[in-house]
Amino acid sequence: MRPPPPDPDNTDTPPLVAITGAGGFLGRHLVEAFRARGWRVRALARSRRLPEWDEGGVEVVSGDLGDAPALADLVRGADAVIHGAGLVKALSRAEFFAINRDGTTAVASATGPNSQFVLISSLAAREPHLSHYAASKAAAEEAAHELIPRERLTVVRPPVIYGPHDRETLIFFRMARWPLAPVLGTGRERFAMIEVSDAAAAIATLTERKVSGTYALSDERPEGYSMAEIVEIASAASGNQARTLMINPSRLSWAGYVGSSLSFLSRRAVMLSPGKMREIVHGAWGLAQDEVFADPSLHPVTLREGFARTAAWYRTAGWL
Repeated sequence: MRPPPPDPDNTDTPPLVAITGAGGFLGRHLVEAFRARGWRVRALARSRRLPEWDEGGVEVVSGDLGDAPALADLVRGADAVIHGAGLVKALSRAEFFAINRDGTTAVASATGPNSQFVLISSLAAREPHLSHYAASKAAAEEAAHELIPRERLTVVRPPVIYGPHDRETLIFFRMARWPLAPVLGTGRERFAMIEVSDAAAAIATLTERKVSGTYALSDERPEGYSMAEIVEIASAASGNQARTLMINPSRLSWAGYVGSSLSFLSRRAVMLSPGKMREIVHGAWGLAQDEVFADPSLHPVTLREGFARTAAWYRTAGWL
């Protein structure tokens, strides 16, 4: 459906944000964050339309990142374009780059000269040598810098995001219910964390204020948490007191190759790849204060509070 052109005589029209990846984990929270701030929302969707979009009047453009006419319709008249679509698991390096880099190129190329462009990247982009995923996110940032003027470009590097609707961190809560929970870590690793609604609020604030530059996100502990701390807090949120069994991830490098083999045989992408194991072994995913976007209006929840809310949602949804 082609969106109507904006009315230049209507100065009371709320600002418009165009979002790719709006149906994903972070994307659906971004939609809610902008709607709560009075923005009009236009979302790119291949086929799935979320029920809550009908209630809030979210405008949907049918298409994907390879559909140039759909992208033109998506960004037309937008005050801001948030590119959040991407792959976190794939069968090959080429597949990662086709979506994460080339998709960014397509959206950035379609974006008009007056729109703020916000790229949702990843902390992994700091270490592109570790995995195909990390390399593709770094390449996406490069593509955005080549196509978007510096003053209109915001690159956001979220850390581990958790919260309602997330299936990737669900494993921590499921392990936390076991009497003995295995922990891939040495105690020296650090992972920055943020709850998804806090991440969405920070991105909305960056967008509204047209803050250019590259920023990471975090809760009140940018230096991050060890794996043992994460599992312990997930255990408490799940109403359990699991004992932890520390396993040095460097001794399980073979696990990534097992995952890769299963992926090859099933032709389905899996998270546990050799690259993902290298990311885990690397372990240095904490943040310096000057990397983090912090604003007095933002009050991110603590990990304990955020995990408690997330566990409650999982139980209500029947995931735990």
